Amino acid sequence: MPDTPTVLSAQSSMVALRAVDPQEGTNVQELPPVDRGFRAWSFCAAAFVLEMMIWGFSFSFGIFQEYYTSHPPFNSSSSVSITAVGTVALALQFGEPLLMSIFLGRYPDFLRMSMWLGLAVYFVSLFASSFATNVWQLILLQGFGVGAGAGIAYMPVIRYLPEWFSERRGLAGGIIFAGTGIGGFVFPFLLTTLLEKVGLAWTLRICAIGTSLCAGIAMLGMRSRYPTPKFSAGQPRPKLFPPHLDWIKAPLFWSVIITNFVQGTAQFPVQLYIAVYTKNISDQFTATVILSLYNASATMGFILLGHMSDRFPYPSVMLVSAVASSLAAFLLWGFADAALYLYFFVIVFGTLSGGYAATWMNAAVDCTGGRREYVGIAFSATSFVKGIAAIVGPAISGLLLEAGQGASTGNGFGRFGFGAVELFVGSCALASGLGSLIVTVIRNRVVS
Repeated sequence: MPDTPTVLSAQSSMVALRAVDPQEGTNVQELPPVDRGFRAWSFCAAAFVLEMMIWGFSFSFGIFQEYYTSHPPFNSSSSVSITAVGTVALALQFGEPLLMSIFLGRYPDFLRMSMWLGLAVYFVSLFASSFATNVWQLILLQGFGVGAGAGIAYMPVIRYLPEWFSERRGLAGGIIFAGTGIGGFVFPFLLTTLLEKVGLAWTLRICAIGTSLCAGIAMLGMRSRYPTPKFSAGQPRPKLFPPHLDWIKAPLFWSVIITNFVQGTAQFPVQLYIAVYTKNISDQFTATVILSLYNASATMGFILLGHMSDRFPYPSVMLVSAVASSLAAFLLWGFADAALYLYFFVIVFGTLSGGYAATWMNAAVDCTGGRREYVGIAFSATSFVKGIAAIVGPAISGLLLEAGQGASTGNGFGRFGFGAVELFVGSCALASGLGSLIVTVIRNRVVS
């Protein structure tokens, strides 16, 4: 595939419209422009808000993690089981889009109904979790319920982004994904204040109402660039598994998938444990600031890496992100004995590791040879393995942290039992850099 993105002209838009509309004899009209215009950027703005509510809240679980481990009735449970609440939710949010993409390929007319159903499941689960008294109830409600509902509600962003943007796809994706960073900056302060003022139960209820209301308003802006296909009774639908999926077997696709999985195992432990580590050095307020700054740095990372992946080959962007993240984990976090080091660490690691997902859309287009109908599946597959990493990375880190028993590794490295965790994070980030080099080699062979 050429390095330059595919540009959708008005003529190609007309052809695409005829291709997706199964009704013969329909009057075809010119579609809204790609990469510009009110419709495209209003979608981008609405998707940004939806991203902020769904992912920004989920990425702030570190505040709940610290609260659950230090307050009854959950503080008697193991840290691994408490971590499972947040990791299960993230795993479903990352993993569910793949299954939904396959389902919606056959039933595209169900997308809008399913997103409202997902929002309802999200709201009911989060609100009901305020009545939980055992960790297994939190895992079921705040984990499975919230994750499943949020994953379905987020599907329009994945489906519609490639329709509205082509040349500016990386920039638009970066702006949308930056909602995670903005939400991740605001929510830790909000959650800490609410937990102190009104307690856990009402914090969960207020968040359920507030995030669902804002997400619902944002969903009103989730509109496809193409008319929604309509199927009459007895009319054949597309196959559940579309034809011509040969690109799934290609080395480029699998090198991207595996590299993203390894990168995810490095990213999620930091997100969950950095507030806990900070509280060992400083106080709760500083821990909240550190987590917020980490999430906010991802905002800059999404926009920066998204823009860079439009201008440079995305494997090069992945490589720079991986190597710099690894050095930050080894040096800045590994030897941190004061909050100052952590401020530098979360800015560097949050920007480069947190913004890594901004390369996904261009990678998905590359892996599928630019075929629009498959981009959503490729993107969702990348998200799916990131969901697996959201479980594997924190689970391994939790076991390493318990084995550390609060002791330092030695020579000023790895305080409070975090030495093995820091080595794990740094090594996985470095390994993803090696994966990026492999992606570069394979991609160059495909392009040439």
